[in-house]
Amino acid sequence: MTTSTPRPPADPAGPVVRTASGAVRGRHEQGLSVFRGIPFAEPPVGEARFAAPRPRRAWDGVREAYAFGPPPPQEPGFVQGRTVPAAPAGDDWLTVNIWTPEPGPAARRPVMVWIYGGAYRLGHGGSPGYDASRLAHDGDLVVVTFNYRVGMEGFAHIEGAPANRGLLDQVAALEWVRDNITAFGGDPGQVTVFGESAGAGSVAALLAMDRAAGLFHRAIAQSVPGTYFSDALARDIGTALAAEAGLRPTVAELSAVDPAKLTAVGQSLGARMIQYADRWGQAAPTATPYAPVVDGDVLPVTPWQALAAGAARDVDLLTGHNRDEFRLFLALAGRLGRITEEQATAALRMYAPGPDGERAYRAAFPGASASDLCERVQTDWLFAMPTLRLAEAQTAGGGRAHLYELTWPAPGENGALGACHGLDIPLLFGTFEADLGLLLFAGAEPTDEARRLSAAFRAAWTAFARTGDPGWPAYDTGTRPVRVLDAEPTVAPYPEEVSRRLWDGHDFAPLPLL
Repeated sequence: MTTSTPRPPADPAGPVVRTASGAVRGRHEQGLSVFRGIPFAEPPVGEARFAAPRPRRAWDGVREAYAFGPPPPQEPGFVQGRTVPAAPAGDDWLTVNIWTPEPGPAARRPVMVWIYGGAYRLGHGGSPGYDASRLAHDGDLVVVTFNYRVGMEGFAHIEGAPANRGLLDQVAALEWVRDNITAFGGDPGQVTVFGESAGAGSVAALLAMDRAAGLFHRAIAQSVPGTYFSDALARDIGTALAAEAGLRPTVAELSAVDPAKLTAVGQSLGARMIQYADRWGQAAPTATPYAPVVDGDVLPVTPWQALAAGAARDVDLLTGHNRDEFRLFLALAGRLGRITEEQATAALRMYAPGPDGERAYRAAFPGASASDLCERVQTDWLFAMPTLRLAEAQTAGGGRAHLYELTWPAPGENGALGACHGLDIPLLFGTFEADLGLLLFAGAEPTDEARRLSAAFRAAWTAFARTGDPGWPAYDTGTRPVRVLDAEPTVAPYPEEVSRRLWDGHDFAPLPLL
């Protein structure tokens, strides 16, 4: 069920800022100046469909920046069964939103630019869960969110189109920030990118991309997924995606399909990906046919390879993961606590590293239930070990990284979800009543303990954006100091040492076509 989106009331006294494309008028909200829906590129439709983003043409007069722009075409979200506002219509998918304490070139505050997650197939910068009011206010800095293309539009391999169009959109948004943020009170020389899940995978990719060099100075990657496709795998999946619509994977044929209707091919293929396990290997059970492609051009190598070679040694990195990442996906699939021994064995054989991975996991976690083993190996493969390895690669390449692990359990479902994937979002933004916060906090008023941890998140993240120091020691492979985010945050050696040893030496290479 949806409700129509009310048009925000005009604010004739709202702040006016001139961008390179024209003037925009924002609104005064809770001690901040807020600008929504400012285009940073031309709509990627018509002749621009499946192309790299193009600079925005100028407009005359003052453009109202009161409402978020329309989300890019995408599949339905994960959290169902609630009333949500209807998305605004239109093709202006590529827009930015800004929360600033004080517009004007004299302020020169640090800037944080958020990149949303959503398995590279859904999400938008105007999601209520990403309301940046608390972050901008508590940190006294400028926060930017923006839209980038997802799914078929942004990440499918299409003949005649550049790979990784969603990543190219992100670069274009960061170029817009570089060229315009001073007028909104931000310092283009002090930009931090931060993102979660697919957003963290995007941050990691940006660290490896020549096109993004110099556009940001610090990076925060929350729950980095290890899934990057090889070019061969991306081509094969792209062919299968187009076949769902009875077409070939070419710009000419796919451009004839309405973008809103093309989202259905990802849904239909995602539901059947397990049938391709003999070709797509570890990618098949994920039910996600999209990921950044290591194409040798836009993304030349994997983030781990690039960072270990020193590609981001001048960028401060803050990264971490949640203890029970995969538990959310088991819960959403109705499988939490219902994993059979056969299913656990299949997961261990699919994801545990090395030819003897299943036996090694069972020996390392004696007495673990089938559900625990299934969850642990997929948490490790998909998020925990790729995140840890990113910090290790950064230090190996001569850079600095700070590592954290969130262990505080979500109160929803009577605590059964643990410190699951996505819990860091409502804690960071303080949006307990929106999006995943509704599930993870069960719609209840957050406790004082939750509010303290939420404030600690914002204090650490904004301190890092301002100084490069979140408040605990940098990671090293000797003592392995990690900020453990719980009811009482502490610093301790990396908590998942058993898993770390199991994965020691594993190469997170691009997922291959078998």
